[in-house]
Amino acid sequence: MAAADAYQQYHLPGALLVEPPELVLGTAPAPGRLPGLDRLEALLGRLGYEPDQHFILYDDEGGGWAGRLAWTLDVLGHEDWSYLDGGIHAWAEIDGPLEQGECRFPEATRPVFEIDTAPIAEVEDVLAAMNDPDQIIWDVRSREEYLGLRSGSARAGHVPGAKHLDWMMMKDPARATRLTEDLPALLAHHGIDPALGVITHCQTHHRSGLSYMVGRLLGFPNIRAYHGSWSEWGNRDDLPVET
Repeated sequence: MAAADAYQQYHLPGALLVEPPELVLGTAPAPGRLPGLDRLEALLGRLGYEPDQHFILYDDEGGGWAGRLAWTLDVLGHEDWSYLDGGIHAWAEIDGPLEQGECRFPEATRPVFEIDTAPIAEVEDVLAAMNDPDQIIWDVRSREEYLGLRSGSARAGHVPGAKHLDWMMMKDPARATRLTEDLPALLAHHGIDPALGVITHCQTHHRSGLSYMVGRLLGFPNIRAYHGSWSEWGNRDDLPVET
């Protein structure tokens, strides 16, 4: 996961390029929503998708876009993936081999998928979770956004009752953006209980790609991502906001 120019500068040998705009709808007011099935089938087809493939995901920012791709694969019913911890920065730190140049895609395939809604949360799911003691809402935006001091939407604040843990706290810049050590303790300290149903979000379900993936890697039995995120919630006057 990278922009084309960053990929051309250096990438893992044989890695296939997926650019961030390919994973999002791109339509205001909620550009981060899931694209149409036809777009996703075309994307995976360009990657030469086969049902028995194992995907190793990485990016150049510590897991946000890699996690968004992991969520997308889960939505398409393909759960056979893993994450290169720290992505390209951690790989370079251990002097792993790198290549330059444009992506060499394999022969295209024509996969057919069905959307699995289990990893997806919509507005109605978030509303229901607000009053359900067996569910929590996990906001991974910055503290300023959560408190309502800054917003990329018409309204500022957070979903009432949402727990807050900034996505930046889950990756360690001192360790080449690898995941923070002892993540379970960090999450527990911020009220993120894996025994409960978890709905995570950010502004456009980019940063919450990391939190979704962290939940999956830690074996959370019920984690979903609200793909409309705050760009949808904060631009609707009929939804509750807390500051």
